[in-house]
Amino acid sequence: MTESDRIAANVRKPTADIERTIAIGTQTMVVGPYAQRLRLRPGQEARPNARDPAARLVEAVGLAAAITLTVRAERLIVLDRPTPATYLGSGKVEELKQQIEELEIGLVIMDAALSPVQQRNLERAWQCKVIDRTGLILEIFGRRARTREGRLQVELAHLGYQKSRLVRSWTHLERQRGGFGFLGGPGETQIEADRRIILDRMVRLQRELDGVKRTRGLHREGRRRTPYPIIALVGYTNAGKSTLFNRLTSAEVMAEDLLFATLDPTARVVRLPHGAPIILSDTVGFISDLPTTLVAAFRATLEDVIEADIVLHIRDVSHEDTEAQAQDVTAIMRDLGIDPDQPDKVIEVWNKIDQLSPEAREQAMNRAENATTLLKPIAVSALTGEGTESLLALIEAKLSADRGLYQLVLTPQDGAILAWIYREGEVLERRDEDNGEISLQVRLPLEKEGLLLRRVPHAQKLSSNKPKITIEPTSWQP
Repeated sequence: MTESDRIAANVRKPTADIERTIAIGTQTMVVGPYAQRLRLRPGQEARPNARDPAARLVEAVGLAAAITLTVRAERLIVLDRPTPATYLGSGKVEELKQQIEELEIGLVIMDAALSPVQQRNLERAWQCKVIDRTGLILEIFGRRARTREGRLQVELAHLGYQKSRLVRSWTHLERQRGGFGFLGGPGETQIEADRRIILDRMVRLQRELDGVKRTRGLHREGRRRTPYPIIALVGYTNAGKSTLFNRLTSAEVMAEDLLFATLDPTARVVRLPHGAPIILSDTVGFISDLPTTLVAAFRATLEDVIEADIVLHIRDVSHEDTEAQAQDVTAIMRDLGIDPDQPDKVIEVWNKIDQLSPEAREQAMNRAENATTLLKPIAVSALTGEGTESLLALIEAKLSADRGLYQLVLTPQDGAILAWIYREGEVLERRDEDNGEISLQVRLPLEKEGLLLRRVPHAQKLSSNKPKITIEPTSWQP
């Protein structure tokens, strides 16, 4: 076995139980160092930070809880601008050092993107392990990945993050073990491993992922031939995507009040109100400041979203930062090449209306009802099921926009044709006559219309292909 293979095997070794034990015993402090104003590019005028600092700190604590860390202290620090050497000012560094020593903190999570130099300097000042937001998210993904593809994607992203941090700055938490992330210390791929070995492993991982990507492409081609429309669920982490997925599909995908409960994508077939099958795909949740290495690594998975016929943007309207979360999701959608303002492609779903107070619910419903954009949101509760029938009807209405609507009559001898219609299209109306004839109103994909007219030449195409669907506004009422 080569040195590269030995290091890679050490990285991949399953050690979830050991990691969980170490995490529970690690006294942790979460520090939220948030700038009052954001400057997107050098020379660009700074703008106010739209996200609430307190809500961001709560999210960071939630990320720590996702890997069972024991959070002993939380500190919210509002900055004018980060300091190049330590991100925080020298006074704050010294103040936090005293608290770290008093509480015997072994790990500090900085909810920001630290440079290797900043991370190293803070570890020296505080004499404990320090990780940033990117390292924490990578650790969560490493714990949650279950499929081979997911593990490959996480390992590639982790190695890309790790290669610039091969330092001997802190080793008291080192373990000669596998697994991803900070709990193994900087020697996760062994401290003496040089950049060349890591880069070699990254090249090999990319080749494996390219093979996975080709396989997923073949699966997508197979689904296109089905041909079932694909509906993808996207949204901020913990917005309720998996709960809604389970509600619509009667599946049992992991759905907990936990950030990044879902990592590996899942797909199920769902029947729309008039019987047409669709493929519903649950995807990994997005988050603010999502590491670019993860976006790149998971692009093969996210291509299911890109190829989807309709994207459901799931929002947690009960969250105080719901608007900022929505902006983060739409920004990532644009990065993937999806126009979030395209009404025939995107449906905005306001989830968790059951958690709103009566007053907040009424205000939210009024805002949705009076929305001036083409993307009128639809309100649901994935937990109680309220509004989900209306959501399925709306999906059906959008999918039917490019389908032909026909009126036809079949004789009792046309059983094979009737079976074909039920298999390939949607029967919107059926009336069985006394003489045995069957009057139908059906909707078919455009590519099936020629086959229908050859089998039933007298079929009459109606002037409107809009389905006779009434979307009851039950979920819009306070």
